[in-house]
This record gives sequence, structure tokens and C-alpha cells, in this order.
Amino acid sequence: MSALLSSILVLLVSLWPAPVAADWSCDGDLLSVEVVAGAVDPTGLPGGIPNTSAGTLPGDGVLIHWRELTLQLPRTNNAGAPSYTDGRWWWRVEDPFSPEFRQRRGSIMTYDCQPLP
Repeated sequence: MSALLSSILVLLVSLWPAPVAADWSCDGDLLSVEVVAGAVDPTGLPGGIPNTSAGTLPGDGVLIHWRELTLQLPRTNNAGAPSYTDGRWWWRVEDPFSPEFRQRRGSIMTYDCQPLP
């Protein structure tokens, strides 16, 4: 019975969504992400707000501090894990051990990111 309980606990922990606000190492440099709430009032609409995803709402965004940059990226309306983009920069944490951080400059540049301990 305890083995079954342990297995269920491990499964639940692995399915728990990773927090968007965190510190990461991307291409060897510290990258800090913080959630920015948008101007949407979820209590103001009957039945709530459609298109919520992992605790984020349309209009939410993130602030990314990396190298000498500060990026403010709004949440996209893509399906799946919340993603954020301004058309040039893109951030998503679908896999908590390998977040996606990309930049479009003619071609798409992908930066190698891992969570900090």
C-alpha cells in the first residue's frame, strides 16, 4: 500500500506545473523571470475568464532579466503551457528542467537553459 501511495505522490509531483517566476541559467548567464499581472479582472465577468492557462490570464506577461537586457513579454494565446513573446523573444516552461528561450534574428536562435538549484 505504501508503494502505491509513493508512486501516486511521485506522479503528482511530476505533473505539478513549474512556476513561471524563477531563476535560470541560460547559455551560462543568470536569467531571472517574474510574472506581471495584466489588466484583466477575473471577478468582473460572469462565469470567469476563458482562456486561463496554468494560473495565467490573457493580458499577463513576464519580465525577463538576462545579460544586459530586460524584456517584457506578453502571454500568447497558444494552446498548451503558457508562452510569452513580443515577436522577437519567446519564453515557455513546458518542461521544468529545460525551459524554452528563443530569439528571432533572421533565423531562430535557441538558448540552452536549466533551472538553478
